[in-house]
Amino acid sequence: MSRRASLGWWLQFIALLPVLLPQALHTRRTALRLPPAGGPQHGLAGAEWGGAPLRLLLLGESTVAGVGVEVQQVALSGQLAESLAQQLQRPVQWRALGLNGVTAIEACEQLLPQASEAVDLALLVFGVNDTTHFSARRAWQRALSELAEHFVRQSAQVAFTAVPPIQHFTALPPLLRRVLGARARLLDGDLQQLAEAREHAYCALDLQFADEYLAADGYHPSARGYAVWAQALAARLEQAGAVTRR
Repeated sequence: MSRRASLGWWLQFIALLPVLLPQALHTRRTALRLPPAGGPQHGLAGAEWGGAPLRLLLLGESTVAGVGVEVQQVALSGQLAESLAQQLQRPVQWRALGLNGVTAIEACEQLLPQASEAVDLALLVFGVNDTTHFSARRAWQRALSELAEHFVRQSAQVAFTAVPPIQHFTALPPLLRRVLGARARLLDGDLQQLAEAREHAYCALDLQFADEYLAADGYHPSARGYAVWAQALAARLEQAGAVTRR
């Protein structure tokens, strides 16, 4: 069924290409491009709880780089660390290792060499760029496996965030949104299967894509969007046993 769905997507994409290509080129020329979040890419949340901190690494694409907000403290990494600290009643030592525009395949070469420090939990955040770059699904799965295995060898817990629903990205024209959203669902299905097979946590994306949850570019979360995403992630990570209270 997965292979049939993939073939169906490609047939639809090719049929719509005369319409989609001008839309994609126009969007690329006119899209608002926001910078990554500034400030430190690491920090400590919940220091008031004392004790040994949970060592948290987020590794991934532009949302890990904090695009959409000014500083990492209000991006996904900082807000997830704060949510986990309050939820678990323990400090969380966090680090964001993100690169705007990176695919999971590219991250194996460009980001993994920077992830040598021991961590308790590695949260892998990928999918948007692999969707828009049309990454082959087998290559996507191999890259996810390589990323996860790197941290398994370090005895860390591994968790994946869901591939974001691109059909809700208002920066894209409706038809392009629909077609890319369908592609994202295929990649997300692959990710879920891999996470289940390897017994890694899979965290669905609990985020309503209302205007207040999107940054000015209509593509990345706002500070409010990151906060809602982080709170839901914290709950799912504990439910999955990826993090524990002291």
